[in-house]
Amino acid sequence: MEKREEKNTVYYSIKQVSERTHFPVSTLRYYDKMGLTPQIHHTASGVRQYSEEDICFLNLICCLKRSNMPVEEIRKFVEFCLLKEDGAEARKEILQKHRQRIQQKIEELQGSLCLIDYKLEHYKEIGVFHLC
Repeated sequence: MEKREEKNTVYYSIKQVSERTHFPVSTLRYYDKMGLTPQIHHTASGVRQYSEEDICFLNLICCLKRSNMPVEEIRKFVEFCLLKEDGAEARKEILQKHRQRIQQKIEELQGSLCLIDYKLEHYKEIGVFHLC
């Protein structure tokens, strides 16, 4: 197992992180290139090394991405994370706004699901060509 210990921190290779998180190596490299993982340790030759904390942070980034937070907004969130406590309030605000967007989308999807369920329940009655 490739790992490097420094100040009691265990580092994992990009391949190990990919296997562990099921994120493609290309995604991990993309996140690094886009500045979404600036805390990732790089060796002198540029090899990425990930800590347990980095892996947890990657899971958060992927959660935000999966829930349709724009990359620019994720980048802002990351910048505020780097500020530690000084960025806490701004991070909270970003997450609250994103939560509201997710909640709105859930409500929209729930309405769509109700209509589809209605159509399925009454499929034989309404017929194939009935549009309302």
